[in-house]
Order: sequence, then C-alpha cells, then structure tokens
Amino acid sequence: MEEKINLQRADAKPYQVKQVRAAILKARLRFKTMTKYEVIVYWSEEDEAFVAEVPELPGCAAHGPTQDRALSNAQDAIRLWIDTAQEFGDPVPEPKGRRLLLA
Repeated sequence: MEEKINLQRADAKPYQVKQVRAAILKARLRFKTMTKYEVIVYWSEEDEAFVAEVPELPGCAAHGPTQDRALSNAQDAIRLWIDTAQEFGDPVPEPKGRRLLLA
C-alpha cells in the first residue's frame, strides 16, 4: 500500500519531506528534458488517429484522436522511455532540440 504524505501536517517526518522534494525536482528535470525532443505528429489512415513519433528515442511513439492528445501521450511515452532506459542502465540520448511539432 502506498503511503500518502501531507507535507503541511506537523507530523510529516523530515525524511518524508526530503524524499518528496527530491521526487518533485527529479520530475521537473525530466519534464524539462523530455519537452526538448523532436516530436513528429501526423494523421494515420490505417490507425484512424494522429500518431506522434519521437525519432531520437527508438520505438517511442504514441497516438490520439487529436494532435494535442497525441502530443500529450507522446510526452508520457517519452517519460516512460527515459525511466525504462535508466532502470536498465541504457543510455538516454540528449535531445537535439530540433522542431517540436510537425503536422
């Protein structure tokens, strides 16, 4: 069972506050990095959806009913791709910073 922590409560332990702050900082850093990857969004007749591909991260792609949803799902896929690579000790390519959306 996941322990819920209320940082506003007086009984929050210092280590809990430190862990939560570290997790927030890590998430912010990941978000900054992942938004810099090139994402190509296009309509797929075969899938009947917009597809968002991340060429710099092999196999990283997502889809959605709209361009915005496909891009949002791609951002989730980027985060999962990076987390998985780090978990297995695989290298994570630095973003090249090219265009972010092509539709």
